[in-house]
Amino acid sequence: MDARSIPLVRRIRHRLRTRATEYPAMYLPFARRKYPGPSPKVIGSRTELVIDGYTRCASTFAVYALQLAQPAPVRLAHHLHAPAQLIEATRMRVPALALIREPKGAILSQLIREPWVALPDALVAYSRFYTCLLPYRHALVVGEFEQVTNDFGQVVRRLNSRFGTSFAEFESTEANLRECQDLIKLRGTLSRTVLGFESGEVTRDELRQQLEVPTRDQLRRELHTLASSGKRSEPKDAWIPSQDRDRAKAALHEQWAGRSVAGLRDRAEAVYHAFIDGA
Repeated sequence: MDARSIPLVRRIRHRLRTRATEYPAMYLPFARRKYPGPSPKVIGSRTELVIDGYTRCASTFAVYALQLAQPAPVRLAHHLHAPAQLIEATRMRVPALALIREPKGAILSQLIREPWVALPDALVAYSRFYTCLLPYRHALVVGEFEQVTNDFGQVVRRLNSRFGTSFAEFESTEANLRECQDLIKLRGTLSRTVLGFESGEVTRDELRQQLEVPTRDQLRRELHTLASSGKRSEPKDAWIPSQDRDRAKAALHEQWAGRSVAGLRDRAEAVYHAFIDGA
């Protein structure tokens, strides 16, 4: 959607949120009231690990992959998409994984899911998100999108090495990846069991038992049935790649390459590389 066709009030609201989410003392108390749980989850005294990043940077995959690999649930703070959450993690000395994706992939995916957001505003939000985290970069483990989605076990290994934790490593087998994707599809049903599993309030065994699925293959079939029939707040593939979204992204490429956003685009790409490199 062209920025000129988006109501000014929507753009102002987005800009205000972008700035507010940079300040833990201001934003986190508000977020705790707005998101009482089970997901998103705001950092607190019981948090064992924070997984967060700019929207569309594989937060959902990372959360499910982490929890599915563990023998016992991990109390996670996640999906706030606010730098304040990661900043607070460094202050509380809670292990934290900061997710990032190259700006074009993240932002075009965001605009497909959130057509009320203007491209210039998204570029500014992305740059501000990671710029304000740069002073805390040394206290975070960074998970780049491609590595998170293709070799999350290696990301967990770096978490354990950096923070002295002992999280079990996710194995990227076909069966494990399929189970992740099945849960991701089910997320849109807003099942409290599934969302509680994300935050470490429901065990893996409880999840499977409550879904009445004794085996992994049956779990996949059950999730498919529930995802097809359950009430959703969003399309069933809102958190996974789809051909429709790919086509919509293609239509945005011309807008992305436009001269009017060249400066903002270059800034976002520079911030991405600085954050990846720890500069």
